[in-house]
Amino acid sequence: MTPPRSTLRADAQRNRAHLIATAAEVFASGQAISLDAIAKRAGVGNATLYRHFPTREDLVEEVYRDQIRPLRDDARALLSTEEPAEALHAWMLRFAAWAGERRGICEALVAMSATGRFGTGPVCDEVQQILGMVLEAGAEAGELRRDIDPVDIGGILAGVLSVAGAPEQRAQLDRMLTVVVEGLRPR
Repeated sequence: MTPPRSTLRADAQRNRAHLIATAAEVFASGQAISLDAIAKRAGVGNATLYRHFPTREDLVEEVYRDQIRPLRDDARALLSTEEPAEALHAWMLRFAAWAGERRGICEALVAMSATGRFGTGPVCDEVQQILGMVLEAGAEAGELRRDIDPVDIGGILAGVLSVAGAPEQRAQLDRMLTVVVEGLRPR
């Protein structure tokens, strides 16, 4: 993985920042574009891109690093007004809407989950922390099982989004998440 930004030379920091900005523009436009094309558009060589971001998932996660943090506030707000199981369901729906607005994030999460990599990187770390907070509140309230790993729920969420992540599939997504949350209740 790339060294921390603070240890990069100034030109490497600029290249990295330019790659992230270029990728953010491309992802926001909805264009399906290769990493090589992103590098070319950013005015850097392929080797520079791959040195900073060895995989598409690494680049997607970095682009969305700061954008996911407000979802933690959403989870806290939901926990203050809803029972934990309902808060979990509602938060997963909000996460799905968030992911649906960001091209590439669902595909990246599914790819990470498929390779067993879910749980590394800024977006997955934040998702795990949020899920852990909600699952802990649910366990304390006796509404959710105590033996649930947030990584597993993140992987399940990625899988559900791969099947029903499109906006026109919200009814199916809601039904699937209901099944997930019901399965998390104590026996």
